[in-house]
Amino acid sequence: MKIIAGLGNPGSKYETTRHNVGFLAVDRLVERWSARGPAQSNQAEVYEAAYGGEKLLLLKPQTFMNVSGRSIAPIATFYKCHPGDLIVIHDDVDLKNLTFRIKTGGGTGGHNGLKSIDECLGSGKNGYHRIRIGVGRPAAPVAGMDTADWVLSQFSDHELSELDPVLDRVGEAIERILKGDIQGAMTEYNRSE
Repeated sequence: MKIIAGLGNPGSKYETTRHNVGFLAVDRLVERWSARGPAQSNQAEVYEAAYGGEKLLLLKPQTFMNVSGRSIAPIATFYKCHPGDLIVIHDDVDLKNLTFRIKTGGGTGGHNGLKSIDECLGSGKNGYHRIRIGVGRPAAPVAGMDTADWVLSQFSDHELSELDPVLDRVGEAIERILKGDIQGAMTEYNRSE
């Protein structure tokens, strides 16, 4: 069993915010693999799919971003998943807008959703795969807008159309990871653009 969790916030007002790019990626995977669902389990919207003979759970935690681990960790524990069986898709303000990078393990880069997952999984279990989708920072300083305001702002229609092929590439990268080719996926998709 592999688990793919997209991070975001529940509710219609957050649907197309930068912080919800993980949810948008899971939605694309649900379409890509004709996943069944959703069902509700441990405060998550859960879809079931298969790829390459591997059973997959696609999760959209409904706990809000900053406590995502409360939803993801119990499901990973129930299915006896090792860190390498988990792929987390999340926004990253330190990456150029609408690019993505693959990483395994390491620090959280200040991302509260990842901090929650690390805390809830427990010591030594942060070796899961991450798909970091860049949401950048405002092109020019905007008075009174901090990082939290930026990630909770809506993508423009133009950005959403540019995000579309990025989400397809994220799906391709995840399929490579599921085939066991994490190094090949990193080589292919972590190139500078």
